[in-house]
Amino acid sequence: MRAVRFHDHGGTDVLQVDDIDRPTPGPEDVLVAVEAAAVNPVDTYFRDGAYPPGDLPWTTGSDVAGTVAAVGSDVESVTEGDRVFATGLGNDRQGTCAEYVTVPTDSLAVLPDGVSFETGAATALVGVTAWQSLVARGGLEPGERVLVHGGSGGVGHVAVQLAAASGARVTTTAAPTYHDRLRELGADDVFDYARSDLGAAVTDAGRPDVILDHRLDEYLAFDADVAAFGACIAAIGNEAQSATFESVPRCRGKALAVHHVSMFNTPDVGGVLARLASLAADGDVAAEVARTYDLSDVAEAHRAVLEDSYFGKLVVTP
Repeated sequence: MRAVRFHDHGGTDVLQVDDIDRPTPGPEDVLVAVEAAAVNPVDTYFRDGAYPPGDLPWTTGSDVAGTVAAVGSDVESVTEGDRVFATGLGNDRQGTCAEYVTVPTDSLAVLPDGVSFETGAATALVGVTAWQSLVARGGLEPGERVLVHGGSGGVGHVAVQLAAASGARVTTTAAPTYHDRLRELGADDVFDYARSDLGAAVTDAGRPDVILDHRLDEYLAFDADVAAFGACIAAIGNEAQSATFESVPRCRGKALAVHHVSMFNTPDVGGVLARLASLAADGDVAAEVARTYDLSDVAEAHRAVLEDSYFGKLVVTP
């Protein structure tokens, strides 16, 4: 089978399409014939060595959607031919940009018939991340106000939908070209993140009870200023670790909770995916696919996921 692998850490040029043996599922694993795999920024961190995965060579990719081709001896939750989607691969297990991949049963869920493989793959990692941020850590409840930084991004646009589906009031930031689409997805208030009076605009809309922040080093002071008393800030990314400490007194003054969230520390990935599948089946939550790539173009997708502006997710279709 074909798989996109790197034999050394480095730039996008280390990615190559190799012909390798099809993997064999272990007793609690499922062999998935890959129909779609998504590309995420974290995939580039595994590739360049910032977050080293297992022993090289390594197959890139964290998300997958496809058809069950075989099951391990102890698997009872799915059977051959089932449509599934999964995430959490590419870290301590070989990744998903391949024609087949083995997935542990606790990292997958059945994909509803009305949801495309491309949408399933695109939704998996960002959906679990949004769930962990807003629901598991943020404790978001109906009627509360949520602020989603970067609403046009992969996690951001799914978080907007998830928050709206939960009955929350949604404020988000994005470039003006994406404002109308975010309102269609459920945002109540959408602001240009570059506007000079952003803080006033956010507080006028309603001080958020939960904030999803993808650049904590840049926005923690802002978050502390606009947040409601006792709010939760879920941080899914930051560049400079030390840049956040000057904001600690502001957070303490409002009794704010700051949680550092990663999909990879989710205790029940399969359970969250199953809930996302229900929401997707009802049309409430679904990641949008901005572009699709062949296995031979995964290096370009790795470049684009960090450098280009687009709405939604990048997806690979073997």
